[in-house]
Amino acid sequence: MKASKFTDAQKAFILKQGADGMPVADICRKAGISQATYFNWKRRYDGLLPTEMRRLKQFEDEATKLRKIVADLSLDKEMLQDALRRKL
Repeated sequence: MKASKFTDAQKAFILKQGADGMPVADICRKAGISQATYFNWKRRYDGLLPTEMRRLKQFEDEATKLRKIVADLSLDKEMLQDALRRKL
């Protein structure tokens, strides 16, 4: 996945402007982002501080790694069970 050119603090600042009542179109034009990006950030990070945003990203990365490990182990288990069935 492509890394964002915006830091967590910049994202939080952009979202805070929207919460303060500034029109979304103006925010997006000044920041150089699309409205879709703004609303994706809002859905994901609304109300979070930059430190909480970083922590959320770390949790998501860890969850992705754990899902991959579970998938690999499930495949290994299935292969071993298949081998046992063929032996018997």
